[in-house]
Amino acid sequence: MMIDCVENRLLTSRRRLLLGGASFAAWAYLPKLARAADGRDPRLIVVILRGALDGLSTVAPIGDPDYAGLHGSIALAADGAHPAIKLDSFFALHPGMPEFARMYRDGHAAVLHAVATPYRDRSHFDGQDVLESGYAGPGRVQSGWLNRALEALPRGERVSSGLAVGPTTPLVLRGNAPTVGWAPVALPQADDDTAMRLVELYRHRDPALASALSQGLQLDKVASGDDMKATRGNAVAQMRQVARGAAKLMAADDGPRIAALAFDGWDTHANEGGPVGRLAFLLGGLDGALAEFESGLGNRWRDTVVVVATEFGRTARINGTDGTDHGTATVALLAGGAVKGGRVISDWPGLKLANLYEGRDLKPTTDLRSVIKGVLQDQFGLSDRVLAETVFPDSAAVKPVKGLVV
Repeated sequence: MMIDCVENRLLTSRRRLLLGGASFAAWAYLPKLARAADGRDPRLIVVILRGALDGLSTVAPIGDPDYAGLHGSIALAADGAHPAIKLDSFFALHPGMPEFARMYRDGHAAVLHAVATPYRDRSHFDGQDVLESGYAGPGRVQSGWLNRALEALPRGERVSSGLAVGPTTPLVLRGNAPTVGWAPVALPQADDDTAMRLVELYRHRDPALASALSQGLQLDKVASGDDMKATRGNAVAQMRQVARGAAKLMAADDGPRIAALAFDGWDTHANEGGPVGRLAFLLGGLDGALAEFESGLGNRWRDTVVVVATEFGRTARINGTDGTDHGTATVALLAGGAVKGGRVISDWPGLKLANLYEGRDLKPTTDLRSVIKGVLQDQFGLSDRVLAETVFPDSAAVKPVKGLVV
């Protein structure tokens, strides 16, 4: 049985009501992004895991003597029927993520552990607003940090759209910079002949709508192809499907360079499972999505960074229903050919009771904003000032992590 806390379900519903997707009509009028001076054609994909990811079960500190006792029945281990995948002498990856492990071994994936936003009060509503808005506190939801970064990029010959993947535009990509939206269609679609008849009908009555419809049909055809039929009731297949379509769009010469998407369902209060179970199922979907990005982007993968982040972590100690409650620090994952990977980056705080945040959570030692700043600076050349004042307002004290990108 999968149980999500009521607050997170309400948050998802609220977003669907309030946050509409951008129009395909914007595609033809998007600004351009200058190609990097060194000939690179950088891409950035932000994946938000809504519900709060258990970082201690995703990348387990099996070398910490207090880990197994705290995480109990869901703790990962280096041996047994479903052993965790060792990343180094201290950390091990959940066995449900073999593709990420391969990328890690190849030097194209990295883990940042004990990370958190500045938010500390463990509410999904506010935690996700802080994560996506880029402000230090909740309540300022007019725009997201990724949109403001897009707006700050220099203009040039390359198309620089922000691609919002899914039924609604994630807050992180909402703002003044133009974006387009795409999502796999769950309902049966009209055949090509019917669609073109509609375009022709509106061409005479409403040329602007006809243009928007035509562009939307073309964009969906590029993203979908013959292998993108909607899949019902299978979260893993849906994660892969979404990533596959987004990758096709981003691989095009005139396609978007920046994208954002969100996967729901990570609120594991009960029956979380260890190496197998609910979390393993979800992590398998995420792992498959990363593999779809890699294969779908083709040669573009070498200049790509995927950032995977969540609003906060979960408690270090399991609860009475073999799950974990809302916590603080967690992991951020980086993948892509442009990532300087093969390492876990962490100022590890330890899991002794005295070292836990408020006696219950993994203590944060790295600000997630510093990770994202480092990626934005290395990928797109954004200055310290723009990052500190525009992208993440009032964050001058939070310095970019250096050397995350090759």
